[in-house]
Amino acid sequence: MKGKMLGVTLVADWEPKPGFKLGSKDIEGRQTYLGSQVWRHPRFEIREYDIPTPGDDEVLLEVKACGICGSDVHMAQADQDGYIFYPGLTGFPSILGHEFSGVVVEAGKKAFDKRTNKPFKGGEAVTSEEMLWCGSCKPCADGYPNHCERLDEVGFNVNGAYAKYMVLPARTLWSLEPLRKNYTKENLFLAGSLVEPTCVAYNAVIERGGGIRPGDRVVILGAGPVGIAACAILKRAGASQVIVSETEDVRAKMAMKLGADYHINPLKEDFADHVLEITDGMGADLFMEATGLPTVVYPGIERVIWEGRTLNSKVIVTARAEAKMPVTGEVLQVRRAQIIGAQGHSGHGTFPRVIECMATGMDMTPMSTKKIKLEELPENILRLQNDRSEVKITYIAS
Repeated sequence: MKGKMLGVTLVADWEPKPGFKLGSKDIEGRQTYLGSQVWRHPRFEIREYDIPTPGDDEVLLEVKACGICGSDVHMAQADQDGYIFYPGLTGFPSILGHEFSGVVVEAGKKAFDKRTNKPFKGGEAVTSEEMLWCGSCKPCADGYPNHCERLDEVGFNVNGAYAKYMVLPARTLWSLEPLRKNYTKENLFLAGSLVEPTCVAYNAVIERGGGIRPGDRVVILGAGPVGIAACAILKRAGASQVIVSETEDVRAKMAMKLGADYHINPLKEDFADHVLEITDGMGADLFMEATGLPTVVYPGIERVIWEGRTLNSKVIVTARAEAKMPVTGEVLQVRRAQIIGAQGHSGHGTFPRVIECMATGMDMTPMSTKKIKLEELPENILRLQNDRSEVKITYIAS
């Protein structure tokens, strides 16, 4: 397929901080696994690109919907010295966008649909993982694709979905056909764009966190889309009390709509006191840290673990942050508690399970509170740096 397309591209200057040494997986001048240590003065450009051509095991996808993620916001956000906030894998210039859905336009001869085990013919509605794991390094071979040693990421160091078309390996695609019975055509693609952030939450609280037993109490700190998705997943899994801690009323109300039972505003009330009050002094079995402010929120989590009567509490660290958590080892030891890091969404049957949850009543589309056009993406990404009144802003292709 020949032609041109526009892509919302993030550009930044390669200026490693003094004392920073490139790692074995960094490529000087192109990409790094520690973006906040290297990239300076981020800015958007809407560039023209050739429509890409798929290889034998790839597909050409026409993008139908793509949400703005907090990672997009933090890649475009600079600190007082001009360095980007996002601490992870980044390679610029790159078209951003990784929470997407679309339609297969063209497929290579070795590109197979996992749902049918047949070659893609074109016209299939799909979503995709953004983590392009290699499948051959030791973490991949051990069954941990989220920790691939040769990882690439769509919208981070590989061109993403803030464009009309994109090329993807067939192995990362997942069919949205199960959603057709519950969603109209437009809402199907909107729901499809919410699969990826919901999978991040699922991986954190179910796969990495080990899940819960019906009747457990859970606390979600931060009602961004991933935190809200965790509320929905854990309520569906049988949590007796889902407590969300969030300062922004709009996001807190969305969390309550999609699964939370109680809301705490830590700017207006003491977080630990209120959790202990709601749970009659029991505390919680699972905490999800989704704020990215560990130095601020962890002392409250630790106090609930220490003063509550629940043993074996788990703290799942999901938000990305460079800051160190102020952890007291004695609390973890005496209360048999643990801290678990969660990254990504790939593997372990996460994508098909989330799609099946959505197909059977777990509707995440209310999270998309604003729809925009391609050319409106830069201004809305920059707006989200200081304005959290929208839960999820979604680019809908015309």
